[in-house]
Amino acid sequence: MFARTLAEGAELRPLEPWQAAEFAAHADRVRADIDRYIPWARTVVDEKTARELLQAYAHRQARDEGRLYGIWVDGVLQGGTVFRTFDAAQGVCEAGVWLAAEARGRGLVTAAVRIMIDWAVGARGMRRVEWLCDPRNTASAAVAERLGMTCEGVLRQAFVLDGERRDVQVWAILADEWRAA
Repeated sequence: MFARTLAEGAELRPLEPWQAAEFAAHADRVRADIDRYIPWARTVVDEKTARELLQAYAHRQARDEGRLYGIWVDGVLQGGTVFRTFDAAQGVCEAGVWLAAEARGRGLVTAAVRIMIDWAVGARGMRRVEWLCDPRNTASAAVAERLGMTCEGVLRQAFVLDGERRDVQVWAILADEWRAA
C-alpha cells in the first residue's frame, strides 16, 4: 500500500475492490455532480456494482492496461484518478479524473495527475499521455491546460451518453514536453 500526499490532509492512494462499500457511498454523494461527464456515476449504484467496477480495474492493472486511484481528503474519499487506457507497448495512456464539488479549488486533481504522469513517463516510458473530455467540461479542460497539455482537436459526436451524441476534446502531452516543463 502506498499513499502520496497531494496537500495538507489530502492523499492519493490505490482504490481497490475491498473498498467497494466506501466507493458506493462516495458514488451516491457525488453522482448528481459528475454524472453528466463520468459514465460510471450512472452504473455504480450499490456495493455490488462498485465492487464490479473496482474489480474490473484490478484486472486491468494485472494486465497492465489501466489503474485506478482514489483521492482522500481528511480520510474521506472525495474523488479519483484513472489510467482509463494504458498501452505500454505503444507508449500511450489516457488519464482521467473526478472530484466532489466540496474538494475542488485546492489543486488536488492537478497534483494527482502530475504524480501519475511522472510515473507513466519516468518509470514506465510512456511517450504520450492523453486527456479526453467533453468540451463543455471547462474545469477538465483547464486541468489539461495547467498540466501543459496541447488541445489537439475535437472528435465530433464520438460517443453517446443519455441518448445524446457527444463530442470529445483531445488533449495530450508528449514525454519530451513533460520532461522539459
